[in-house]
Amino acid sequence: MAIAQRILSGDPSRTSKLYLVIGAISLVKAIAVRDDRNRFRQELTDAGLFIGIGLALRKYSQMKAEKRSEIESQVPDWALDAAESAAAKEAVRTAAKRGLRRSKSEPEPTVRDRARGLLPNR
Repeated sequence: MAIAQRILSGDPSRTSKLYLVIGAISLVKAIAVRDDRNRFRQELTDAGLFIGIGLALRKYSQMKAEKRSEIESQVPDWALDAAESAAAKEAVRTAAKRGLRRSKSEPEPTVRDRARGLLPNR
C-alpha cells in the first residue's frame, strides 16, 4: 500500500509512465484474448483509459515544468539564493514543526460538537 501511495503521489511524469506501461500491458492482453469478444472489449477499454490518463499526466507534467521555469525566470537571482540558503531552509522546517505541534495539541471536534455548531444558539 505504501509503495503504491508513493508512486501515485509523487512526480506526475513518473506516474504517467506507470499508467502508460499498464495501458500497454492491457493492450497486449486485449490482443491475446481477441477471440473472446467481451474480454477483448474490456481489455481494450482498460488500455484506452490507462493510456489516456498517462498521456494527460504527461501533458500536465510538461505544463508544470514550463510554468516552474517561467516563474523561476521572473525571480531575481538574489532571491533564489536566499531561498536556497541553509538559514531559509531551517526557518521553513521550524515553522512546519511549530504548525505540526499546534495541530496535534488541538483535539479534533467530535460529531456532537460539529452538530451543535450547526444548530442556532438558544
